[in-house]
Amino acid sequence: FSFLQERLRYMLVLLLLLHGTDSFYVPGVAPMNFHHNDPVEIKAVKLTSSRTQLPYEYYSLPFCQPAKITYKAENLGEVLRGDRIVNTPFQVSMNAEKKCEVLCNFPNKPVILTVEQSKLIAERIREDYYVHLIADNLPVATRLEFYSNRDEEEKKKEKDVQFEHGYRLGFMDGNKFYLHNHLSFILYYHREDVEENQEPTYRVVRFEVIPQSIKLEDLKADEKRMCTLPEATGSAPQEIDPSKENQLLFTYSVHWEESDIKWASRWDTYLTMSDVQIHWFSIINSVVVVFFLSGILSMIIIRTLRKDIANYNKEDDIEDTMEESGWKLVHGDVFRPPQYPMILSSLLGSGIQLFCMILIVIFVAMLGMLSPSSRGALMTTACFLFMFMGVFGGFFAGRLYRTLKGHRWKKGAFCTATLYPGVVFGICFVLNCFIWGKHSSGAVPFPTMVALLCMWFGISLPLVYLGYYFGFRKQPYDNPVRTNQIPRQIPEQRWYMNKFVGILMAGILPFGAMFIELFFIFSAIWENQFYYLFGFLFLVFIILVVSCSQISIVMVYFQLCAEDYRWWWRTFLVSGGSAFYVLIYAIFYFVNKLDIVEFIPSLLYFGYTALMVLSFWLLTGTIGFYAAYMFVRKIYAAVKID
Repeated sequence: FSFLQERLRYMLVLLLLLHGTDSFYVPGVAPMNFHHNDPVEIKAVKLTSSRTQLPYEYYSLPFCQPAKITYKAENLGEVLRGDRIVNTPFQVSMNAEKKCEVLCNFPNKPVILTVEQSKLIAERIREDYYVHLIADNLPVATRLEFYSNRDEEEKKKEKDVQFEHGYRLGFMDGNKFYLHNHLSFILYYHREDVEENQEPTYRVVRFEVIPQSIKLEDLKADEKRMCTLPEATGSAPQEIDPSKENQLLFTYSVHWEESDIKWASRWDTYLTMSDVQIHWFSIINSVVVVFFLSGILSMIIIRTLRKDIANYNKEDDIEDTMEESGWKLVHGDVFRPPQYPMILSSLLGSGIQLFCMILIVIFVAMLGMLSPSSRGALMTTACFLFMFMGVFGGFFAGRLYRTLKGHRWKKGAFCTATLYPGVVFGICFVLNCFIWGKHSSGAVPFPTMVALLCMWFGISLPLVYLGYYFGFRKQPYDNPVRTNQIPRQIPEQRWYMNKFVGILMAGILPFGAMFIELFFIFSAIWENQFYYLFGFLFLVFIILVVSCSQISIVMVYFQLCAEDYRWWWRTFLVSGGSAFYVLIYAIFYFVNKLDIVEFIPSLLYFGYTALMVLSFWLLTGTIGFYAAYMFVRKIYAAVKID
């Protein structure tokens, strides 16, 4: 009954929060209730480093192992992220303190690391690896306290607290390596309200760790595996010498604290961002800029067009009109099918597929249904949605292909289903071979790859064919003017009508509207942060759609005024101009923000960036193309043509 009440409360909260734009957390799983002394399982997820971008599984290093190692069954998203969730030998009981306990082996028989193992640990410490553990599905965090730049008096009172995901494997001092071999777990619980005669129940609401490095000689341990920690001042850290065998003990302590945090808001600590203010400023800034520009563009275009249409439609001044230049002169050629109509319609079909997938994913995530607590849910949802959106991609591609006087619909459908996914699969496969070579858990296992191929050819391909078939059978788009038999000669174009200049000019506005959000997305992908501000992302996506459409309309209007009717491909290329700026930003981010020096991590970064840029170009190009196509049909429908 209490569970039902809780659910109803969540539904109310959800309805209340639907008005806000920021995202919030809707628990995806039922809370776990613990009684006093119930075991709380600590599991390991993976080791990560933003310097190498290669995740490794927990037992790739010689940590203490339980009697039987069991891996959790994982969803597609977790596998693609490189998570390998596994049990650990830590014995933690609800609300039961542990001063200090040896994890494995006995005090008189310490863990002996071979030279190979010592080398490996030293290398991972040098590469700045973090260890990620979870307790009751909550990731472990390290508390960082620092003074913000306030006045001297305030400094004494207030510290700023931030949390780092996971804990550092070790640290370096000069050329020496030190391993964090003692973990002090601090778990926070929330006591649930129960009736008087019932046993109290607790829920885990926060999981922190303080990692320490303590030399074997300083850990005083007895036969019962109990140990005493040395005084903070007098202890030496546990050094790992990569040139010889090392002896050490892995120890841990557990401390419980009561907390006022409710179970529903237990993720808030992990998601506290210090720069929500920046988000609001950037969003408001983007909205103002975009709507200001929209107003100006709309006024200019509408006024100019009205004047044009009024001029072109004046019956009595036909002689004057004939001498004029402008977009009416190319009416007999404006709907002339372009070169390679099959490839164009295939790319636009993939663009529609991406658009539908991104729109639904961001919207669902904004409602809090893909919270970070359901690991890998976002990626799994995105993969499946892309497969199922093949119907829409196929339908739009088929209809456009027919409009462009195409006849080979089967070949067109195959092209739509395989062109973009084929490029993505090819790049990912090559990168995966390199990750395999490094024995990283980030490598997609062979069965998963086969499963993805089956999804592509078993779900996506048939759905694209189905959509294409209906799209091709449907009436083609109605073009308001007839195309002449003989193509008109195109006058020489000015320098600023060059394709590349167009791409540079058209990309600035959409990129400017979203580049702050891009910074947070990059941090989430490359620096193992949580990204959860899907409310902001949804707004940015809307702004992106609006700005791409406007820029595309303006560019196609200028092009037709210059009597150049080859606008099909050009609009698609130019509208995707912001992808060029995304590429430049990615290079800037790599140089300035990331500490990557090795070849394979750099290759991974640029490989995945290339995929992002390609997808972004398809997305923005498609939005711009359809906006321009609707605009061109509208303006030619408004003029009288003899």
